[in-house]
Amino acid sequence: MTRRRGLLAAVGLWPLAAHAGPVLKVGPRRAVKSLAAAARQARDGMLIEVDAGEYLADVAAWPQHELTLRAMGGRVTVIAAGAQVQGKGLFVMTGRRQRIEGFDFIGATVPDRNGAGLRLEAGSLTLADCTFRDNENGVLTANDDGIELDIVDCDFGPILPREGRTHHLYVGAIKRLAVSGSYFHHGLHGHLLKSRAALNHVLYNRLSDEIGGRASYELEFPNGGVAVVMGNLIMQSSTTENPHVISFGVEGASWPKQALYLVNNTLVDQLPSGGIWLRVSPPQADVVLANNLLVGTPQLAAEGHWTRRANFTADWDEFVRAARDDFRLKPDSALRGKAQEAGEGGGLKLTPTREYRHPRGTAALSGPAHNPGAFQA
Repeated sequence: MTRRRGLLAAVGLWPLAAHAGPVLKVGPRRAVKSLAAAARQARDGMLIEVDAGEYLADVAAWPQHELTLRAMGGRVTVIAAGAQVQGKGLFVMTGRRQRIEGFDFIGATVPDRNGAGLRLEAGSLTLADCTFRDNENGVLTANDDGIELDIVDCDFGPILPREGRTHHLYVGAIKRLAVSGSYFHHGLHGHLLKSRAALNHVLYNRLSDEIGGRASYELEFPNGGVAVVMGNLIMQSSTTENPHVISFGVEGASWPKQALYLVNNTLVDQLPSGGIWLRVSPPQADVVLANNLLVGTPQLAAEGHWTRRANFTADWDEFVRAARDDFRLKPDSALRGKAQEAGEGGGLKLTPTREYRHPRGTAALSGPAHNPGAFQA
């Protein structure tokens, strides 16, 4: 088992045992040479093993249940080259308990300029170790309260320069979203991560617009719901198109439970005029702000009924090498050891057990999390 597969198995997102169902092998030297042909032949419960390489204009819809698509011997790169399926993107997924491992999705465009590297229209899906680059949107989902989406160790890279509101990840009104160990960067007009899901776990990621990035929000939950945002490095670029970094509920509270848990994050604002860390609209929302490090000029405004503890403004020189995006606290920082107990929320204990490792992935902490911010090492 590779190191990456071992890590994913440890967090419950990669199977420890061999796949028990039928296997279909795909590649230029195989009987089944294309992804489109594999999609036509695939059956429920099947493992599709795809030889590494570039698959040009090879797009497909996958309605099968219990289906796994796995890159073998390296990465599988799906390049649009003008192709799309159902007017939506490169892959359209509609089955229950589907999984994609080790794929790159590049160059998705469609006539209405809302194309995606991948569209999740129904069912449930896990994306592991996948990359989305130069698409109009990275991943889009339908509005379906039965959909569940897990994203582990993925890279959402530059957005294709086009007109319109393009997002790296735009999740509709679904049941659940979980994102961990992933890198969202170089946005354009739209948001790095936008979710209308009822339940959101955004843990141990890097959402940083980077030099030249022109994203709007770094993180938005327009209809609220329950959102646990823990252990993330979230950075607003100097060229952002919106001063707000995180937004919650500004388009109306669609879900009966409204709660935001912002815990152990490192928030960095690089906007010369100063940004706004957090915008929360529904007055009834429960908000917990705990153990966050705030780097930059804005203040973390809060309503009187919000729970606030151990949030600190940090100077750039508190960190090992902030100029190179190393936001570990220095060994002699006075902020070390100042984290406080944050309780529970959103079905989780609000204490980090892992931390993000660049360029994507996570590592288990060697002991309890005593420091504020996203990094304990």
